[in-house]
Amino acid sequence: MSQESVRTFLAEQAADIEILELDASTATVALAAEAHGVEPGQIAKTLAFRVGERQLLVVAGGDARFDNRKLRDAFGGKAKMLDAETVLALTGHPVGGVSPFGLSTPLPVYCDASLKAYDEVLPAAGSPNSAVRIAPERLATLVGATWVDVCKLPEPRHENPCSSVSP
Repeated sequence: MSQESVRTFLAEQAADIEILELDASTATVALAAEAHGVEPGQIAKTLAFRVGERQLLVVAGGDARFDNRKLRDAFGGKAKMLDAETVLALTGHPVGGVSPFGLSTPLPVYCDASLKAYDEVLPAAGSPNSAVRIAPERLATLVGATWVDVCKLPEPRHENPCSSVSP
């Protein structure tokens, strides 16, 4: 059901984007990066938070860590991650497969600046073994996301090899 809502959303909004389904689980950043042959930062994890009475999604680079102070400053209160049951009820997607596409409940979506380091990122597509390849800007546009800076990056983070200029 969950992947079907993503498939329907993409068919209506971005028919050129294909859902990639793998035999192996991609439920964690490490598993997903290995399975897709990309850097962990390219795995676009989607996490659900509650801030006061508001519920929201934040999509961030897989190697980025959420910074409590930045979250509080960006959203005006303490952000608390939602439990798996609540995430499934709100999004229609299971933890490990939460996608910003095809949500069962309209939720505000925010994209963290950590995604901008890459030309292409891979958010889940509604199941623990599916994803899509998409440019971060297009992802944000499709889901009506607001850009925020709420994460800390690991040191050192690899530069995007596609964006470097050779002499």
